[in-house]
Amino acid sequence: MSTTNTLRWGILGTGHIAEALAKAINECDTGTLVGVGSRTDEAANRLGGHYSIRNRHDTYEGLLADNEVDTIYIALPNHLHAEWAIKCAQAGKHILCEKPLATNLPQAMAVIEAMRRYDVFMMEAFMYRCHPQTARLQQLIREGAIGEVRLIQANFSYNMGPKYDNIRLQNESAGGGIMDVGCYTASMTRMIAGAALGADSSSPKDVAEPIEVKGCAHIGDRSRVDEQATASFKFDGGIVANLACGCEVGVESVVRVWGSEGNIVVPNPWFPGKDGNKILVKAVGKEEIKEILIVAPASVYAVEADTVAAHIANRQAPSPCMTWEDSLGNMRTLDRWRESVGLKFDQEKCEAHIPTVSHLPLAPRPDHRMKYLSIPGFDHPISQLVMGTMVCHTERLPLTCALLDHFVELGGNALDLAWVYGGGKSEESVGRWLQMRGNREGIILSVKGAHTPMSTPEGIEQHIADSLQRLQVNCIDLWMMHRDNLDIPVGEFIDCLNAQKTLGNIRAFGVSNWTVARIEAANRYAASQGVEGLIASSCNLSLAVLNEEIWEGSLSVSDSESRAWHERTQFPLFCWSSQAQGFFTGRYSQDDLSNSEMVRCWYNKGNFQRLERARELAEKKGVTATQIAVAYVLNQPFPCFALVGPHTLEEMRTTTQSLDVALTPEEMRWVNLE
Repeated sequence: MSTTNTLRWGILGTGHIAEALAKAINECDTGTLVGVGSRTDEAANRLGGHYSIRNRHDTYEGLLADNEVDTIYIALPNHLHAEWAIKCAQAGKHILCEKPLATNLPQAMAVIEAMRRYDVFMMEAFMYRCHPQTARLQQLIREGAIGEVRLIQANFSYNMGPKYDNIRLQNESAGGGIMDVGCYTASMTRMIAGAALGADSSSPKDVAEPIEVKGCAHIGDRSRVDEQATASFKFDGGIVANLACGCEVGVESVVRVWGSEGNIVVPNPWFPGKDGNKILVKAVGKEEIKEILIVAPASVYAVEADTVAAHIANRQAPSPCMTWEDSLGNMRTLDRWRESVGLKFDQEKCEAHIPTVSHLPLAPRPDHRMKYLSIPGFDHPISQLVMGTMVCHTERLPLTCALLDHFVELGGNALDLAWVYGGGKSEESVGRWLQMRGNREGIILSVKGAHTPMSTPEGIEQHIADSLQRLQVNCIDLWMMHRDNLDIPVGEFIDCLNAQKTLGNIRAFGVSNWTVARIEAANRYAASQGVEGLIASSCNLSLAVLNEEIWEGSLSVSDSESRAWHERTQFPLFCWSSQAQGFFTGRYSQDDLSNSEMVRCWYNKGNFQRLERARELAEKKGVTATQIAVAYVLNQPFPCFALVGPHTLEEMRTTTQSLDVALTPEEMRWVNLE
């Protein structure tokens, strides 16, 4: 791969936007256009002949295999962006990906994780963000040119007519106005709001994320996408924004910003040229309009290509260009906008077959770092990180698939489920994923049921049957009673669970939120009857110590006596809230009482001392305080599994890195104030 500033470009796709960048690359000095990939010889030869491209491939894979190409511009329809961005990264190619980066946020997260893994440059192709006009606008806002920003207006729309054969008017191509041009308005308002909110800070913000998104749209009967749409955003600091977009109505494409001391107008925000660009600034109470002229070194697409070349070594271009975090934030906003107007693409629906984002077979990576433990009474090694599925839901199937796929790629093989999670939708979504991936034999299902008031033998039978149906499987690997019921002798539970095992409904069983005394009594009974006993327990264990139970009937074994029992007996423990619900992330301080649940459960003098020690130890080891907290659980002197519930792929990756953090017994005692 070339590491110089002279890039050898290839273009993936041959549509109109591909021609725009082909022309621009031929105009700039930082790159040469050497390859094009299309689905047909005819299209590749047409673009290749017009722009003198010597390497013409009639498949996308052909371009990725071209050793003369080190940087690829992805000019494909929206629904193909994520797949081919990941495949380009796997091929070791740097990437300029046409906007939007993906169909939705889960796909976009998978793209960013691939960029990190394969160590390639990637930028989402909002060309206006690379132009000096946008940098000057950002600077004016930060300097307070119009005082405090209060209202932003951003419009981008066009009228293409009823061309239903065009991908912009097709649901299956993830089309519509929001995805095609609304993404510009969202990225602009987020940038302006960020510049405004960071104006008085020593660390200026690149963007701000809206705290409210409310949209309105007309969704065409035939296109099944938004043909015209508006949105209202609310940001911190009292900033509000109005956005308008569409592909079936032409409106004035303009950006306006009103502040406490004046207003700014950007007449040509999206396609600024080389010369003649201007920003208009008008102060309150004055008739004079100040014109700020901006000259660019080249056309807007050539500036974009030059930007890629200038920042290849850093793998990202700096703000106001689209950083990876900016792209994720913009995709999250577009998802919220579409949700507000009721637009879901076919590929996102509950009944859809959702492939891996890369469209490649799912398998653990050869270089994964997962660790596994074997426990008596269970045939298969279990990954020491067990993924909690509370976030999984049939209405969030793309996120469910992205998270579970990433977990498997990182070596995970065990899922924590419960009859009560999401009213059953969690189990249903995992069942859909198992069907789509065809990997039931490689996944260990740990399922909890018989929660209060169903903590009875009859409740056990009903909940196991329900979970089997929801998951669409024949047998549950490890089933645990979610709560105890002291009114029922333990022998009745053991008899019922053995009956379920004999029927083939479960392979092994344990308990969640049971005391040590009840566990011992249950296993004494099992031994006396010559039947199977409990093989594991699930209670809270974390570096932070709970003030009181999080949920009624839940138990913690973070105290030294309980941990000593587990060490003495080597009884396996599946720890819920192993990360203390995010206490060690740094989001919480003793002065911040805004999260009443965190205050109730985790705020105490000892925990904040543990937090400081975790930070100190993390700095020495080059990790984070949260990774120290997870490592505290994983390094216990007995079989210990950490149940983790990441909401993003990045959280999952960084949590998995905790497996590499070794803590000595002395460090374990010190960080826990012992």
